[in-house]
Amino acid sequence: MLKNRYCYVAIFSYDKDGISIEFPDLPGCYPCADKEDTDMALKNAKEALALHIWGMEQDGDEIPQPTTITSLHLESNQIAVLIDVFMPPVRERINNKFVKKTLSLPAWLAAKADEDGVNCSKIFQNALIDYLNIQKK
Repeated sequence: MLKNRYCYVAIFSYDKDGISIEFPDLPGCYPCADKEDTDMALKNAKEALALHIWGMEQDGDEIPQPTTITSLHLESNQIAVLIDVFMPPVRERINNKFVKKTLSLPAWLAAKADEDGVNCSKIFQNALIDYLNIQKK
């Protein structure tokens, strides 16, 4: 069962060229921000954590237990920050994102639809919902 909330430690490294961010428990999740912009670093870390967790959920990967903040050994240019995400709105936003599909119609039918101001995307959506017998919420 998927959890609704996750909280992981992020290590913010302040360097001359910007802020690099690492999640020790989540290899491959490395957001960043411009130097001296901690607000943007926090925003980017939160977004990257949400997307990384969502991807792991989709792939069926085991989501690791978070490392405790007290077990970290940091360099002088680093700070540890707890980043948390609430996943239900993230899942909702991603799952309801529109995806472009190419649809082929006979030229005469496309012309008639354009002439009558038909929203082909909406009609296609409704037809798929009916065809797949999906109950609208």
